[in-house]
Amino acid sequence: MKILMSVSNYSVTLEGAWVVKSVKDVDDAISIAISEAGKRINPKLDFVEMSIGHTLCPSCGESLDSVFLIGRTALVGLTFELKIFDVENEGHAVKIAKSMVGNALKTIPLSLLHVEPA
Repeated sequence: MKILMSVSNYSVTLEGAWVVKSVKDVDDAISIAISEAGKRINPKLDFVEMSIGHTLCPSCGESLDSVFLIGRTALVGLTFELKIFDVENEGHAVKIAKSMVGNALKTIPLSLLHVEPA
Protein backbone atom coordinates (compact mmCIF):
# COMPACT_ATOMS: atom_id res chain seq x y z
CA MET A 1 0.00 0.00 0.00
CA LYS A 2 1.37 3.38 -1.04
CA ILE A 3 0.53 6.51 0.87
CA LEU A 4 0.39 9.56 -1.35
CA MET A 5 1.63 12.73 0.26
CA SER A 6 0.70 16.10 -1.10
CA VAL A 7 3.63 18.32 -1.87
CA SER A 8 3.68 22.07 -2.25
CA ASN A 9 5.95 24.89 -3.31
CA TYR A 10 6.83 27.80 -1.00
CA SER A 11 8.53 31.15 -1.23
CA VAL A 12 10.79 31.64 1.79
CA THR A 13 12.40 34.94 2.80
CA LEU A 14 15.23 34.94 5.32
CA GLU A 15 17.16 37.85 6.77
CA GLY A 16 20.77 37.94 7.81
CA ALA A 17 23.06 40.38 9.59
CA TRP A 18 26.24 41.27 7.69
CA VAL A 19 29.11 43.15 9.36
CA VAL A 20 31.21 45.45 7.17
CA LYS A 21 34.32 47.17 8.50
CA SER A 22 36.20 50.29 7.35
CA VAL A 23 33.35 51.87 5.39
CA LYS A 24 32.94 55.51 4.46
CA ASP A 25 29.16 55.76 4.50
CA VAL A 26 25.89 53.82 4.36
CA ASP A 27 25.96 53.42 0.57
CA ASP A 28 29.49 52.00 0.76
CA ALA A 29 28.37 49.53 3.46
CA ILE A 30 25.40 48.37 1.39
CA SER A 31 27.53 47.86 -1.73
CA ILE A 32 30.20 45.90 0.12
CA ALA A 33 27.68 43.71 1.99
CA ILE A 34 25.79 42.81 -1.19
CA SER A 35 29.04 42.15 -3.06
CA GLU A 36 30.50 39.94 -0.32
CA ALA A 37 27.28 37.98 0.19
CA GLY A 38 26.86 37.62 -3.58
CA LYS A 39 30.30 36.03 -3.86
CA ARG A 40 29.30 33.38 -1.32
CA ILE A 41 25.84 32.78 -2.79
CA ASN A 42 26.75 32.63 -6.50
CA PRO A 43 27.15 30.62 -8.66
CA LYS A 44 25.80 27.62 -6.70
CA LEU A 45 22.69 29.41 -5.44
CA ASP A 46 22.06 31.81 -8.31
CA PHE A 47 18.29 31.36 -7.80
CA VAL A 48 18.42 33.18 -4.44
CA GLU A 49 17.26 36.79 -4.72
CA MET A 50 19.25 39.01 -2.40
CA SER A 51 18.40 42.57 -1.36
CA ILE A 52 18.85 45.11 1.39
CA GLY A 53 16.48 44.65 4.32
CA HIS A 54 14.06 47.28 5.57
CA THR A 55 13.28 48.48 9.07
CA LEU A 56 10.41 50.67 10.22
CA CYS A 57 11.38 53.90 11.97
CA PRO A 58 9.93 53.68 15.50
CA SER A 59 9.21 57.41 15.49
CA CYS A 60 7.60 58.09 12.11
CA GLY A 61 6.85 54.58 10.81
CA GLU A 62 8.74 55.18 7.55
CA SER A 63 10.56 52.23 5.94
CA LEU A 64 14.35 52.65 6.08
CA ASP A 65 17.24 50.58 4.76
CA SER A 66 18.48 48.18 7.46
CA VAL A 67 21.92 49.67 7.98
CA PHE A 68 23.48 50.81 11.23
CA LEU A 69 26.81 52.62 10.90
CA ILE A 70 29.07 53.65 13.76
CA GLY A 71 32.83 54.06 13.97
CA ARG A 72 33.29 53.10 10.28
CA THR A 73 31.73 49.68 11.02
CA ALA A 74 28.29 48.81 9.68
CA LEU A 75 25.70 46.18 10.42
CA VAL A 76 23.72 45.60 7.22
CA GLY A 77 20.48 43.66 7.12
CA LEU A 78 20.17 41.54 3.97
CA THR A 79 17.20 39.51 2.78
CA PHE A 80 17.42 36.24 0.88
CA GLU A 81 14.35 35.02 -0.99
CA LEU A 82 14.10 31.64 -2.63
CA LYS A 83 11.48 29.22 -3.83
CA ILE A 84 11.46 25.71 -2.40
CA PHE A 85 9.68 23.08 -4.49
CA ASP A 86 7.96 19.79 -3.65
CA VAL A 87 8.01 19.90 0.14
CA GLU A 88 5.54 18.53 2.67
CA ASN A 89 4.80 21.75 4.58
CA GLU A 90 5.95 25.28 5.47
CA GLY A 91 8.28 24.06 8.22
CA HIS A 92 10.03 21.71 5.82
CA ALA A 93 10.46 24.55 3.29
CA VAL A 94 11.98 26.84 5.93
CA LYS A 95 14.37 24.14 7.12
CA ILE A 96 15.60 23.54 3.55
CA ALA A 97 15.97 27.27 2.82
CA LYS A 98 17.94 27.89 6.02
CA SER A 99 20.18 24.93 5.27
CA MET A 100 20.90 26.00 1.70
CA VAL A 101 21.58 29.67 2.45
CA GLY A 102 23.25 28.91 5.79
CA ASN A 103 25.72 26.52 4.17
CA ALA A 104 26.75 29.21 1.70
CA LEU A 105 27.03 32.00 4.28
CA LYS A 106 28.45 29.90 7.17
CA THR A 107 28.82 32.41 10.05
CA ILE A 108 25.94 34.74 9.15
CA PRO A 109 22.97 34.44 11.51
CA LEU A 110 19.71 33.89 9.63
CA SER A 111 16.11 34.27 10.73
CA LEU A 112 12.80 33.77 8.98
CA LEU A 113 11.00 36.87 7.71
CA HIS A 114 8.11 35.10 6.02
CA VAL A 115 7.01 32.04 4.13
CA GLU A 116 4.07 31.72 1.74
CA PRO A 117 2.78 29.30 -0.86
CA ALA A 118 4.46 29.84 -4.23
